[in-house]
Amino acid sequence: MQSRSVALSTRRSKRFLAAPGGTSYLALVSEPQISLTPSAAKRVAWIAKRQHKPAILRLAVDGGGCAGFTYKFDLAPDAETGDAIAETDGVKLIVDPLSLELVKGSAVDFVEDLGGAAFRVTNPNAQSGCGCGSSFSV
Repeated sequence: MQSRSVALSTRRSKRFLAAPGGTSYLALVSEPQISLTPSAAKRVAWIAKRQHKPAILRLAVDGGGCAGFTYKFDLAPDAETGDAIAETDGVKLIVDPLSLELVKGSAVDFVEDLGGAAFRVTNPNAQSGCGCGSSFSV
């Protein structure tokens, strides 16, 4: 019984630890802003090697598509100031700040199935999407 009360006490005290500047340490731990799966990283590396470019994939969101917004993928020479950067197996995924607001918490994957091969975004912010997965609405 004593060990349980110590454990509870320890858990409670950790909630109130403050980081430098008075912010909570819990505020420093959050979900990744964006992620790149190993499958997508492998495909980006393959494409970049064939095109003699850096293995940096830029994800942007444009207006349009059948659901309101569309995902746009390009190889980029480098990240720009303010870009969110995720890295998997040495491959970078970069997203500009405006697009990030619409895809925050998403994962970019590369899938191959009977319908073809494509990069797919699993976007927790999307309220609906089109059948092909290339456009969405919020």
